[in-house]
Amino acid sequence: MEARLNLFGSPLAAKVLKHINSAGRVVADSSLPAATQELVKIRASQINGCGFCTDMHTKDATHAGETSTRLNLVAAWREAKVFTDAERAALELTEQGTRIADAAGGVTDEAWANAAKHYDETQLAALVSLIALINVYNRVNVIVQQPAGDYQPGQFG
Repeated sequence: MEARLNLFGSPLAAKVLKHINSAGRVVADSSLPAATQELVKIRASQINGCGFCTDMHTKDATHAGETSTRLNLVAAWREAKVFTDAERAALELTEQGTRIADAAGGVTDEAWANAAKHYDETQLAALVSLIALINVYNRVNVIVQQPAGDYQPGQFG
């Protein structure tokens, strides 16, 4: 399988991705826990059907020490006992923020209040930004049908 468009060979795409990556580094360097960041990226990528990002972030999380049990249960986090209350709040916000077009009211006040119980204002800003950014990456990769499976941890950083 080959991507419809070579994002890595396009000067224009490279410029755009450079800016998106810069925003991603700001979030990565925030006080939002790294494990939570990976769980958010994985869950949004699963919802959006982005194989490239799902591959990347499960491998990065594994490389960072995340357990296979937790990674295998991200898609079924509501029924899993392996996530903290804070992670569950982040995953709920991720789902509602990713499925924004499917929900007439967008993100519920309840989901926001629950996240705000676990994260301070800076972490909430990072979480909202991360949800938006991973959705951008997912959409780009899904549109061009970026193939998945070959990613190596640290490949892009």
